This record gives sequence, C-alpha cells and structure tokens, in this order.
Amino acid sequence: MENISIIIFAPKDDKNIKDCIESAKLLTNHIVIIHPNSSFVETVRESGIKQAKTDWVLILDADERISEALAKEIKQLLTINSSLLTYYKIPRKNIFGQTKWLKHGGWWPDHQIRLINKKYFVNWPKRIHSTPQINGTFGYLKNPLIHYFHGDLSNMVKKTIIFEDIESELLYKAGKKISIKTFFRKFLAELYRRLIKNLGFFDGTFGVIESFYQAFSKTITYMLLYEKNNKLS
Repeated sequence: MENISIIIFAPKDDKNIKDCIESAKLLTNHIVIIHPNSSFVETVRESGIKQAKTDWVLILDADERISEALAKEIKQLLTINSSLLTYYKIPRKNIFGQTKWLKHGGWWPDHQIRLINKKYFVNWPKRIHSTPQINGTFGYLKNPLIHYFHGDLSNMVKKTIIFEDIESELLYKAGKKISIKTFFRKFLAELYRRLIKNLGFFDGTFGVIESFYQAFSKTITYMLLYEKNNKLS
C-alpha cells in the first residue's frame, strides 16, 4: 500500500527484527526502523512517527508480528477510507515464550494504539508505558497483533530490574511515600488481580507463572522506591 508506513522500534542487536520485517511486508514496503536510545521505546515513538512520509502509520515493536488477517483488514480499511476515525486500537495476542497464548489474567484483548493518521498526531510523551495524544476519535480493529513476549525467565527478571527502576524513579520524583506494608499489599493485590479476578489460572502453568511474575514485578517497583526514599544505595 502507498498510503501507510510501518515504524518498527528495535534495539540494534535484536534477533527478532528479520521476522518482524517479513510480517510488515504483508502490509506495505514503506518500513522505517528506529533504534531506541534508551531501554524503553517511548523516548523515540514521536520521532519515528514524524519520519513517515505517508498519511497513516502503524507502530510495531520487534517482538510483534502482523498476521495476514490483520494486514487484509487494514488494507480494506484504508482503501475504503470513508471513516471519520483518526486512529485505531488493535488487540494484541500475547504469546508467552512463543508457546502459550495468554487469554486470561488481563492479557486479552490488551488493546494498543498502533494505527494512526499522522495528520492528527500531536505527540507521544517520553515516559515509560505512556500513550500518544491524537486529535479526533478512535475505533477498534478486529484482528490482533501477535506479541511474543517473555522468552525466558532469566531475561524476564533482567528486564524487570530495568523497567521497574524507571517506574520507581518516577514515583520517587512524584514524592510517593511507602512503608513495608506496601510490599505485601502490592504483591497480594496484583496476584489476586491476575490469578483470581482475571482467571489467570485458566491458562495453566504459564498463566500461574505470569501471574506470580507480575506480582513480583509490581513489588520490585516499590522495593526500589523504598530504597530511593531511604537513601539505601
């Protein structure tokens, strides 16, 4: 298609980039690859979008794939081009360790803002896990992105330390105060939300592992915040 570019965000040494590019070609040959200059992609989302020369852009990370069904849906949408919508949220199919689709635990449909009419794009805050500001109204696509996340436990833990340290720094700068009780409250609340309330146990062993991991991750954030508040490092 001539009226859409795909912006792929990936570290320079990312092993997934080849397969990501091949899936992107199902939709268009206008592909721009951006290498983040930090450990999270939000720092370069905006600059990447501005590099596109087309009206529409699709945001893709290196561990995500476009399916044939999603490519077809987007092509039909942009060919008709009769919608007044300016951006779309796309469901994301999270595949744990390239093995198990997590349908529960709050992981589905996991809608992400990824298809954007550049003319209405305002900015993308450079904060971790931030969402873009876009004028107009949005719609939902039916077919999902495929997201291969959490390849192995050791890398999961390494990423947790990096990302949660960033989260804790934001909380620290905001003046967030905590006590030791916070650790228990955050761990148990997140475990309950993932495993029980959102039925994570229905996804079997992988669902249970992911539920405990998310509780662990949430707790690490507040442990690092406690360290910063009390000048332990």
